Amino acid sequence: MHRYACAATIALFFAAGPSAAEQTDTTKLHGLALHGEPKYGAGFQHLDYVNPKAPKGGVVRLAQIGTFDSLNPFILKGVAAAGIAGLFDTLTYNSDDEAFSEYGLIAESIQVAPDRSWAAYTLRPQARFHDGSPITVDDVIHSLALLKTKGHPFYRAYYAAVAKAEAVSERTVKFSFAGGNNRELPLIVGQMPILSKAYWTANDFEKTTLTPPLGNGPYRILAVDPGRSITYQRVADYWAADLPVNRGRQNFDRIRYDYYRDATVALEAFKAGEYEFRAENIAKQWAKGYAGPALERGLIKKELIPHEQPTGMQGFAFNTRKPMFQDRRVRQALAYAFDFEWTNRNLFFDAYARTTSYFSNSELASRALPTSEALSILELFRGRVPEEAFPSAYAPPATDGSGHIRGNLRTAVRLWRAAGWVVKDKRLVNAKTGTAMVFEMLLVSPAFERVVLPFKRNLKRLGVEMSVRTVDAAQYEKRLEDFDYDMTVMSRGQSLSPGNEQREFWTSAMAAVPGSRNLMGIQDPVVDELVEMVVGAPDRQSLIHRTRALDRVLLWGHYVIPHWHLQAFRVAYWDIFQRPATPPKYALGFDTWWVDLEKSGSLAARKAGMSKEQ
Repeated sequence: MHRYACAATIALFFAAGPSAAEQTDTTKLHGLALHGEPKYGAGFQHLDYVNPKAPKGGVVRLAQIGTFDSLNPFILKGVAAAGIAGLFDTLTYNSDDEAFSEYGLIAESIQVAPDRSWAAYTLRPQARFHDGSPITVDDVIHSLALLKTKGHPFYRAYYAAVAKAEAVSERTVKFSFAGGNNRELPLIVGQMPILSKAYWTANDFEKTTLTPPLGNGPYRILAVDPGRSITYQRVADYWAADLPVNRGRQNFDRIRYDYYRDATVALEAFKAGEYEFRAENIAKQWAKGYAGPALERGLIKKELIPHEQPTGMQGFAFNTRKPMFQDRRVRQALAYAFDFEWTNRNLFFDAYARTTSYFSNSELASRALPTSEALSILELFRGRVPEEAFPSAYAPPATDGSGHIRGNLRTAVRLWRAAGWVVKDKRLVNAKTGTAMVFEMLLVSPAFERVVLPFKRNLKRLGVEMSVRTVDAAQYEKRLEDFDYDMTVMSRGQSLSPGNEQREFWTSAMAAVPGSRNLMGIQDPVVDELVEMVVGAPDRQSLIHRTRALDRVLLWGHYVIPHWHLQAFRVAYWDIFQRPATPPKYALGFDTWWVDLEKSGSLAARKAGMSKEQ
């Protein structure tokens, strides 16, 4: 499942569209879930994780690292501005307290074939673009065509199985799906951002642009300072503002993103009051970086907000397109040089748990030993997957945290020797070709260098030469798109209902597509088959068992050296916000927060009082 920033609505009552014969074969539902029934019943007034009476107003400033050069987020070219998704609505809205359920937004109703071979969406008559023009069936059909033929590789892969979109009435569009058993497809088309056919006929969709595009969402662009900042204004007459799923959301009148070249500078800017909200992802900064009078006097708040969101996988990713990384044993050996326990103790203040699954922090993660159901799936591939996947629980190499890892290094040498690599003149070389193991670690954040350099020192003891190169965001993005790296940091989030997006993450078909998210270049027919089994899972339990089997095969493929995860959001903010008492289980839900105008108005005086006390 892919989540695209969007607004939402309520009941999905079925409308006219497909033929009468087709209608008799469908069931009328008020909402649509991947498995089972949606949580919210017909006629609900608002989501459980919002304050429906949250006041509108206020200005919020946020920070981004790097730069941007485009206001077109749908293509591979350029670096899109932060927050740009707020300009575009989708057919449906994904709730943040369910595994995968959708409720209509641009669409007021949906009709789904019993076998999910097609889905028909009827559009709301009041749905409008920001220029006042109606959102039509032609806009929907044109949006699909643009994204499938000219969009970013993600969209081309995500909507590849949507075979056709056609008008069946003035307000109803029917999507037909290619052969196969993919229960997600009716929900996937619901996530599609709807673009103006008239606007994109007059403008080149395949080019980057700094001209604000025509949108239909809750925000429009107010000001652009290319590469430095972008400001969004809440649309005062937003057509969907009072739909039940939108009540209590999108409360800020204005949102500004300021860009910083360096994360350290960005933190100092936050403490100086240059922006108001920050999600922290560096443990050292969380532990020590916020100290000061503003924190002591409560002007800056720090909170850990627990969540039940799958934390996915972050790790050092091997580019298996490179010959030296094509042997699984070589990749496995390199993992023995990374000392997570020492890193966690000395750099992260023991803040993290080691990641041992591509679906960590969820019931989808493979267990210590395969369940009978998962084992029966793996048995289909015996002889084609590592034997360790059957009896053994995957665990990355571990240490006692002292920094003394001689035993791990000896294990690495044994694995390399079995793979045909030997130490010669203090260098690890391929015994057949004489090629030395020399590669580059590509980074985008200087803060990650302190994690990588101890790893580099351990590798040097083994005769491996790893250089470390940190580049700016634009160059980093370009090199990832072109697969121009040996090793890099991969972060792959997951949903509670993995499906269609797994094809882009792991399959052979995407390994050679520039810009795809198969960063490791995985080309394994077993992985391809398991992904299709996940996509075609007929019920929740089947999805769990198939995903666990896929997880085990990926883990024992040693495509990454796993990092760590945290089961909470770390947020710091200036004391101007309020938020609902009940947060969503699977998201931070910042779009449900609001500015306390009284606190915001007095903030300058409170800062001045703090300065006088000093």
